[in-house]
Amino acid sequence: MPITPTEYIWMDGELVKWENATVHVLTHSLHYGVGVFEGIRAYTTEDGPAIFRLKDHIKRLIESAHIYGLEVPFSLEQLIEATCEVIRSNKLQSAYIRPLIYLGYGEMGLNPLPCKVNVSIAAWPWGTYLGDEGVANGVKVKVSSWRRHDPNAMPTAAKATGMYANSALAKVEAIHAGYDECVLLNPQGFVSECTGENIFIVKNNVLISPPSSLGGALVGITQNTVFEIAKNLNYEFKEAAMVRTDLYCADEAFMTGTAAEVVPIKSVDDRTVGSGKPGEITQAIQKAYFSAVHGESDQYRHWLEYVKN
Repeated sequence: MPITPTEYIWMDGELVKWENATVHVLTHSLHYGVGVFEGIRAYTTEDGPAIFRLKDHIKRLIESAHIYGLEVPFSLEQLIEATCEVIRSNKLQSAYIRPLIYLGYGEMGLNPLPCKVNVSIAAWPWGTYLGDEGVANGVKVKVSSWRRHDPNAMPTAAKATGMYANSALAKVEAIHAGYDECVLLNPQGFVSECTGENIFIVKNNVLISPPSSLGGALVGITQNTVFEIAKNLNYEFKEAAMVRTDLYCADEAFMTGTAAEVVPIKSVDDRTVGSGKPGEITQAIQKAYFSAVHGESDQYRHWLEYVKN
C-alpha cells in the first residue's frame, strides 16, 4: 500500500519537513540491518485522535533497543510526547505511526558501538494492511518454506529491522503463489507466526496461540489485547505449541497485529478452515477490538492515549 506523505517527521528531537527527513547512503543500519522499530496506530474517536496502547509500544521499542545494545537518547516520556506531536502537527485523525531507532552515518564495519544512535517518528494515513475484503471475509494463507529465526541466532524478542528480511522473503513467496499471507514455522517445525502478525486458532471453543518462548514469535501487543478481550468475553484461551495440521483442523483461525488488526483466515495450504468464513468467536473478538480502538468501550479506554491540541 503506497505511503501518503504528511507534512512533518520527528527526527532526533525536532520536527522536519517530510521531504527533508533523509539519511546518508552510508548510514550504518542501511548496510547491516541493526535498528529497531514499532508499528502503532492512531484512531478517530469522538474525543479526537487517540493512539492505541502507545506506552506499551514505546516500552517494547526501548526494550528492543536494549536487546541490541542501542543506547536510546530519549526517555519513554519524551518518545510518547514526540509521537503525539507528530499526530498533532500533521493534523491527523487516524494514522499509522512508525518510530525507528537506527545507527547513523559516521562509522563503517560490523562493530556498531562507535555509531551514533538516531531516532525518528513518522505518521501517515493508512488503510487496512490486508485489505477491507480480508478483514471482512478472511484471507488465504500458506505455510512458508522459509523458517522463523532461531532465537539463539537472532533475538526474536526484539522488533528489529534486519530480522524482517526473513518475513519479506516469506511474504513474496506467498504472493507469487497466489496467497494473501503465510505462516512461518520455527526451526523445530512448530508454528511461530505470520510475516508480521501473531496467529490464533479456535478449537472446541478454546482460543490458542503459540507461546513466544517456544515458537520464536514476537510477543504481540495486539495478541495481548486479544487475550484480554477473550478473558472479558469469557472465552477460554491459552498459549500452546502447534504444528501445521493444527491449523488445517481448526474450527476458526485469525491473525493479529497493529497493521493487520484482526483478520480471519479462511484457508491454510488450500485446506478450508472451519466453514471457510469468519467464525463466531473471531467475529466477537474483532467487534470488541474495533470498539476498543475507536474509544467506544469504557472498559478499554485506558489503552488509548488521546492527542490533545
